Amino acid sequence: MSQTTAASNLKETAGYSIEEGNAASRCAYNWAKKTFATRAGKPGEPAQDLEGGFSNEVRFGNERLGIGSDGIGTKIEVAERVDRYDTLGYDLIAMVADDLIVAGFIPTNLSNIIDVNTLNYEVVDELMRGLHDAAQFSQIAVTGGEIAELGNRIGGYPGARMNFNWCSTAVGVLHPSLERPLSGANVRAGQAVVALRSPSFRSNGYSLARRVLTKAFGENWHIAPYTGADADVMGPTWGDVMLAPSLIFAPGVTAVLDAGLPLHAAAHITGGGVADNFKRVLKNGVGAELDNLFEPLPAMAQLAELGGISPTDAYLYWNMGNGMLLVTDADKAEAVAAELTAKGYDAQVAGRIIAEPTITLRVGAGELRYDI
Repeated sequence: MSQTTAASNLKETAGYSIEEGNAASRCAYNWAKKTFATRAGKPGEPAQDLEGGFSNEVRFGNERLGIGSDGIGTKIEVAERVDRYDTLGYDLIAMVADDLIVAGFIPTNLSNIIDVNTLNYEVVDELMRGLHDAAQFSQIAVTGGEIAELGNRIGGYPGARMNFNWCSTAVGVLHPSLERPLSGANVRAGQAVVALRSPSFRSNGYSLARRVLTKAFGENWHIAPYTGADADVMGPTWGDVMLAPSLIFAPGVTAVLDAGLPLHAAAHITGGGVADNFKRVLKNGVGAELDNLFEPLPAMAQLAELGGISPTDAYLYWNMGNGMLLVTDADKAEAVAAELTAKGYDAQVAGRIIAEPTITLRVGAGELRYDI
């Protein structure tokens, strides 16, 4: 099967295309980059060396701040189906805080906007209570926001108490141990890769997951029994599984930097999976061999089987149990993993940086190879 045919078939299955999404993002960034000159030499001047990431640096004199925006996408429909909203705040903060920390910025503040069809006070209260709890965990202050009632411009699951979309922008400060943001410029062959385990789907790949679940269980897939080996942790239904909140990695990575351990690059594994996200920081013609990643979550393995999704594609659309990859010195990798473990995260040395521009994953399903 040709690469074009494979991409077309997967787009039909998932309902969207990673390649087209990347192309649209590049287009948008290219237009945005044309505005950088408006702040050249002035407070708020953007950096030029973080292209390809999901956050950027702005400079105010000697102060170097990071800024990034994101939302939680169609995971909102799961909350509407299950009628539970107090965990989505973890997803909202994880998407922006973890985009900041992989560039070396400690997340400090967040502003959010909730676009709704018709306002429901109780749902807003649940959302904001969860955001408060996630902000406490991350040591972030929520310093701004807006609720906009947009009527039928906002749709969602029929019968939900409130249909909405939720997005945020976060800012952070460059960690004092770093002279410049982590961009991948210092990644070299021979360095090690440490993986952090993700206990959930986070907030990515939901369009594909919902299509697979609808085909397998019908329109009410959210109440279908979940029988995975981790059902005692995830919950008894597929709705419970898909609503499981994102683990926020920023405090753990901050602790690594606080401990004086070296980080040369980091990748937040979101839409695009391990390969598409990790390649953003693999510069200088290098690649990676990852032969000790965390195992895919049982729910991800079940979804791939239900949907007839190949391992190559599954590792592009979902994190497959790996939420973040850190690049460090080979002789410090175990210490980095130990520091993260001490902070309550599951972490392990997952592989190494190599001189060839390819990413090779050696997983239970076999060897998967992606060109950079």
